[in-house]
Amino acid sequence: MKLRVDRITPEPREWRFDEPEEAVNQRLASAEVCDFRLARPIAVDLSSYRAGDDLCFRGSLETSTEAICARCAEPFALTVRAPFEFVLTPAVKDTGVEELSTEDLALSFYSGDEVDLGPLVADQAILALPTRPLCAESCRGLCPECGVNRNLGECDCRREAADPRLAVLRTLGARRAS
Repeated sequence: MKLRVDRITPEPREWRFDEPEEAVNQRLASAEVCDFRLARPIAVDLSSYRAGDDLCFRGSLETSTEAICARCAEPFALTVRAPFEFVLTPAVKDTGVEELSTEDLALSFYSGDEVDLGPLVADQAILALPTRPLCAESCRGLCPECGVNRNLGECDCRREAADPRLAVLRTLGARRAS
């Protein structure tokens, strides 16, 4: 959604729109993030207002994704909801070499008489995705030996209960017994 800068006033104004999912899916694919794919457009509820020359936005987004579980590698549906806030400040003409302060690194800029909210909403949607998608907290994952999905059934693999990094200690106990 593109918003004309002159329509953003000091009084807060509410906006509701759907942002297409294609741009986010393309960014995820180009970054080789294969764990997620947005299944529908991003529903955005947004409030905007002007503070001097700065444009302030506060809102929330919701979308559905198709995700791949990090434990069992099975696809599952995941609803993503997240609040967000950002401030856009006017872009300054390049006046030469200047050092950036820490505060400058957190700023986003706009120029012209229109602001394209699409890339900003896409950024917020990507940031709202979990870093490790799980189909359920109780997901038992795959057997490390044979690859069977342990949520669907047990396998015949022998399970070593102890941490394999402690194998040397087990050999010490076996030497004392003999």
